[in-house]
Amino acid sequence: MSNPAKFSLIPIDPSADQNRPEFASEGCRNILKAYAQYYPKVGFHMPWIGYFVQRGGRIVGTCGFVSPPSERRVELAYMTFPEFEGQGVSGYACGALLSLARKADPSLVITAKTAPELNASTHILEGHGFARVGIVQDHEIGDAWEWEYRK
Repeated sequence: MSNPAKFSLIPIDPSADQNRPEFASEGCRNILKAYAQYYPKVGFHMPWIGYFVQRGGRIVGTCGFVSPPSERRVELAYMTFPEFEGQGVSGYACGALLSLARKADPSLVITAKTAPELNASTHILEGHGFARVGIVQDHEIGDAWEWEYRK
């Protein structure tokens, strides 16, 4: 697994100069466009935003909070760009988001959703102290496993 110190988070800001070299990939530009439509719906409230995961000047994935906390709960999500899978990107992202959420409000219940099957993401969540708590509906996944962080 890659050394987490090599990774960093960059806040996703759709008003940023999209001609910056690190945003050159189609994946980055698609993410910037998606957030330009998403932030007006959920708001831009630090730290409850989306982030690019960067390593060595390259964007290798994305992560963020689905929305600002509601009813004392906040959901995190992460994704590794396919060409960087298996290099510790999502593990770093999950840990970084946990740290941000706990620092901002230690009383929050931190949740995540996955496809209802054992996979890399379920192993990442388990490794970071999450426990599967049930099945919920997700607009992208359908039936999804819901996870909660257990301190």
